Amino acid sequence: MGKRKVPSGEDNPNHDFCDFLTELADYEKNVSRNVHKYNAYRKAASVLASHPTRITSGREAKKLSGIGEKISKKIDEFLETGKLQKLENIHGDAKNTAINLLTRISGVGPAKAQALVSEGITTLEELHKHKDKLNHHQMIGLKYFEDFEMRIPREEISQIETLLRKHLQQLDPQIRLTICGSYRRGREESGDIDALVSHPNYTSGRSKKPDILKNVVASLKSCGLITETISLGDTKFMGACRLDGDSVTRRLDIRLTPFDQYYCAVLYFTGSDMFNKEMRAHALEMGFTLNEYSLRPVGSTGVPGEPVEIHSEREIFECIGYPYKSPEERSM
Repeated sequence: MGKRKVPSGEDNPNHDFCDFLTELADYEKNVSRNVHKYNAYRKAASVLASHPTRITSGREAKKLSGIGEKISKKIDEFLETGKLQKLENIHGDAKNTAINLLTRISGVGPAKAQALVSEGITTLEELHKHKDKLNHHQMIGLKYFEDFEMRIPREEISQIETLLRKHLQQLDPQIRLTICGSYRRGREESGDIDALVSHPNYTSGRSKKPDILKNVVASLKSCGLITETISLGDTKFMGACRLDGDSVTRRLDIRLTPFDQYYCAVLYFTGSDMFNKEMRAHALEMGFTLNEYSLRPVGSTGVPGEPVEIHSEREIFECIGYPYKSPEERSM
């Protein structure tokens, strides 16, 4: 939902490889606009992030799914020299560096970053002098740039979750809430907070969307948790929150999902991206199509049928004959 960051540090013995692969991925996405290379670097970083032991050679890395000849050579180069020539060249190009910096601002995509750089705006200081060139989302992204860059400790998200549950319970005891993303997968820190809410009165068959989300946001604003609104629609809120007494502002997204689609949404937004891709591919092999909305059988004509009625996340695994994995086992 927010700008994703690959886990690094103590819980990832290959964090330095992941760091340079993520940086290369960002370069391909933001500067070269090469989606194929971006996906390849992201996949390799994800695979290495979930590998339990330290990789000691490119040859060893190549045995892992998603790491080919070119990336294994980069791992060898990094192990031998402590750096990558390709990254050195990227760092030496002021335009590349500026585009990569500006795309780290929430709401600023590659095209906007390139447009700003072409106008001579290459630093955050310069951008602060040209706020008229930014939309509302980008203004908030710039205002809280340092805060949004900081990863959020698990304990802090847990405190925010407790507050969310307390106020939602007061608003309507039937509202369901799940904090998804890396937090649900058991990570010690996350890049942002992704919350899913649902209510038995809101189903996909209803053409009129209820005011559930707007009421939720109003309640969280009145108690002081939500401090900024980037956007608010019938089904999605994007904004920022801060715990009382804390000096750091965090990115918060809340999505309202129909009750009959809740468990497919929880599965999807828990991730990881690689796990979702693997599970969707398995579903297709078993004659189903799976996405964030539903699980549907695919008939002989190739047209998906009516959604399967799902009553729990585990049921999705059972329906497609996929061994159940707890959220903590899905960081791949």
